[in-house]
Amino acid sequence: MEFLSALSNGQFLGIMGAALAALLAGIGSAKGTSMAGQAAAGVVSEDPSKFGQLLVLQLLPGTQGLYGFIIGFLMLTKIGVLGGDIPTSAQGFQLLAASLPVGIVGLISGIYQGKAAVAGVGIVAKKPEELGKAITFAAIVETYAILGLLVSFLALNGIQIG
Repeated sequence: MEFLSALSNGQFLGIMGAALAALLAGIGSAKGTSMAGQAAAGVVSEDPSKFGQLLVLQLLPGTQGLYGFIIGFLMLTKIGVLGGDIPTSAQGFQLLAASLPVGIVGLISGIYQGKAAVAGVGIVAKKPEELGKAITFAAIVETYAILGLLVSFLALNGIQIG
């Protein structure tokens, strides 16, 4: 019974939300940057001069993890872990819900941005002068990660604690 009570504790739910935001978005970034890095490594093994161009493409899917970290940090600050007041159970559920857009969208967009970056690696391998187009294709996916960040940020700021 004490365990179930702890699960509905507002601070616990807020910490779970912060963890989900950082973990899910971080997993998406790790997967996306890994895919782009593997593709880039193959090209660099044939032409080391393309390293700098390809590094940009590999870095692009890494932003989702940063967005999840930002929301997680703001959430921990708001719920009394890094300052602030302790939330009620209802506020804890609101915080948990606020973490989901950046976490879920970060997970999915990080993976798909990685796939777009892999395609961009193929472009740069054949036509290095087309790096800008390759970056644009991958950056368009970033729009959705930014929207997830914005929704989580606005939801988090709309929750009054204390």
